Amino acid sequence: MYFRPADISLVKDVFSHAETLSVRHFGLGKDGMKDNRYEVTTLAHLENHEVNEGSFAHLCRYFYQKEGVPDHPDNFYFFKICLQDNRILDAVERGRSFIKLPSLLLYIALHELVHVVRFNRGEIDFDAPLEEKMEEEEKVHLITRNILKPMADRDLGLVLDCFSERYHVGDIFSVPQRIMN
Repeated sequence: MYFRPADISLVKDVFSHAETLSVRHFGLGKDGMKDNRYEVTTLAHLENHEVNEGSFAHLCRYFYQKEGVPDHPDNFYFFKICLQDNRILDAVERGRSFIKLPSLLLYIALHELVHVVRFNRGEIDFDAPLEEKMEEEEKVHLITRNILKPMADRDLGLVLDCFSERYHVGDIFSVPQRIMN
């Protein structure tokens, strides 16, 4: 199952909203998420290593390096938020009477952006041991819920209740490959 064109448009809108919430929560100022490089990709465009059947989204980190210049000031890390359309759509289908796609996507988007900001700020090492990553998941879950709780309507409130502890919203995965320019 893949997102339809209308779903992909919704993903763009939801990530824009989640970005605004992240900027406000973390006090990122006028440049907002500019220093927190990321892109969002749906299942149809993921590489095999970016597919994860156990989560709604999978966070990968890549390193952009000028060819042959490992310490070049233009080198940088960026994140790829790999949406698992099939898992998301399946959850909405199974909970169709009460789980709505926009609310679930907002939770997922904000959760992943909180990770991106925290990694870029050095609040946790992306390559931390599994135990620390599990603790980070709990922290990010709590931050996400705290940001969304004040604005939770019926649909978002149900997402916060239903998916709070039963599912892992995202996993953290380090990709050993480099992108060369």
